[in-house]
Amino acid sequence: MKLYNYFRSSASFRVRIALALKGLAYEYVPVHLVKGEQLTADYAGLAPARLVPLLVDGEQRLSQSLAIIEYLDEVQPEPPLLPRDAAGRARVRSLALDIACEIHPLNNLRVLKYLKDQLGVSEEAKNAWYRHWVESGLEVVEARLRDEAGTGRYCHGDRPTLADCVLVPQIFNAQRFDCRLDHLPTVMRVFEQCMQHPAFVAAQPSRCPDAQG
Repeated sequence: MKLYNYFRSSASFRVRIALALKGLAYEYVPVHLVKGEQLTADYAGLAPARLVPLLVDGEQRLSQSLAIIEYLDEVQPEPPLLPRDAAGRARVRSLALDIACEIHPLNNLRVLKYLKDQLGVSEEAKNAWYRHWVESGLEVVEARLRDEAGTGRYCHGDRPTLADCVLVPQIFNAQRFDCRLDHLPTVMRVFEQCMQHPAFVAAQPSRCPDAQG
């Protein structure tokens, strides 16, 4: 397997966590988003959306982090990242989508660059935009983890799932942008539990070969 990714990409981070949880070896292929390497003709030939991550597994080229993780869960079923029961699978997917669809798209690099470079938004206003959507979006996740019976040591039950693979990178980004997190005790408890797991530690941005300060 080859994984085209960027160390600070939260979507790439999700897949690195899943690969680590599965114990799957892969070749790390860096794509520097800030330098625009995703926009080159060579990379566009591999990934028409010009985004990371991109997983190449033999003849398969797979994009979109959640689809990649579910693919990994099917080709390498143990340990499972989705519950065995239909209701549990739906809850885990729903929690993951609360972050991947409701928070992340508003705050990824190309959106922030458009706000600043094309719309002339100031750095201060751009950061305020970022914090608003992250903090308010994570409030939804907090309420669900706090109130729903399925929550255990992790987002769902007592072992990592797809939802944890998505939650942890979002918290890393929230910390990087100095978002308020003290109103999220359940979210942070789960995050801290995850960061005691070797797979989450190994996949974090600082451990990547293209990591920069």
